[in-house]
Amino acid sequence: MLDQIHLNFNPQSLMVLNVVLGLVMFGVALDLKVEDFRRVFEQPRAIGVGLLGQLVLLPAVTWVLVWLWKPEPSIALGMFLVAACPGGNISNFITHIARGNTSLSVSMTAVVSLAAVVLTPWNFSFWAGLLPETAQALKSVHVDFWQVFQAVLLLLLLPLTLGMIISARSQRLVERIRQPFRIFSLVAFAAFVVLALLNNWKHFISSLELVFVIVLVHNGLAFLTGYTAARIGGLKPADRRAVTIEVGIQNSGLGLVLIFNFFGGKGGMAIIAAWWGVWHILAGLTLARFWSQDPNGAEPEPKVAD
Repeated sequence: MLDQIHLNFNPQSLMVLNVVLGLVMFGVALDLKVEDFRRVFEQPRAIGVGLLGQLVLLPAVTWVLVWLWKPEPSIALGMFLVAACPGGNISNFITHIARGNTSLSVSMTAVVSLAAVVLTPWNFSFWAGLLPETAQALKSVHVDFWQVFQAVLLLLLLPLTLGMIISARSQRLVERIRQPFRIFSLVAFAAFVVLALLNNWKHFISSLELVFVIVLVHNGLAFLTGYTAARIGGLKPADRRAVTIEVGIQNSGLGLVLIFNFFGGKGGMAIIAAWWGVWHILAGLTLARFWSQDPNGAEPEPKVAD
């Protein structure tokens, strides 16, 4: 049973993972500006619908899915944690490929990343605490809101703040390092996930069929939740694409860090978060490729002056 499995992960590896996630978030912050937060007031409906889908509807849909499916508690906890995480840093890139509203995507990333400092630990504790099995699993590892809050504060807010300060004060430097830094941080994180899976290959293979189906359904519902919320909210097609991708792409890297920091690499949680990190990129790029072939209603390309 996955509930009894704890993945191989030493303290040195955990420190490296913390640093890598910090670098990833720092790279995200290099693309953020104060104007991205101002768009909350310029596009209040689009931002509001996106935040509703990301911070409220996705955790609620996850609770319904867990209640119906009744997976092992460790798998359920992994699903709740992934749903509580902010959007993944690759969502802006995927939105651009999909010809969605990239500026809306960036603004959502900025706002949700800051909100996640409080809402990630709260959402996880609240929704997991509503089911007896997951509530008991939380108590067994003695994890509370404030522990997770402090970790998210350091892992998200600190690198985001430093990155935005550098972006505001030295734009020339940012232009030089942004792309190489983004590539380096993403490759480093991907390599880390692959090595973690290889080191625990027998556990991963033994549970792959179950985890694959759960992540496939869960991630599909995440994209559907974002699209449905945007459609009901009356957003333009380009905005719908941005919201759909933001809700469907989650920062599973943050989830992995929290799992190894507070849950001792609990098998079901870690495998769900790790596979989600692989699958949501494949699913997101597939959706983006489909949308890129359909320009109807997509965000128009910027005009270039003669």
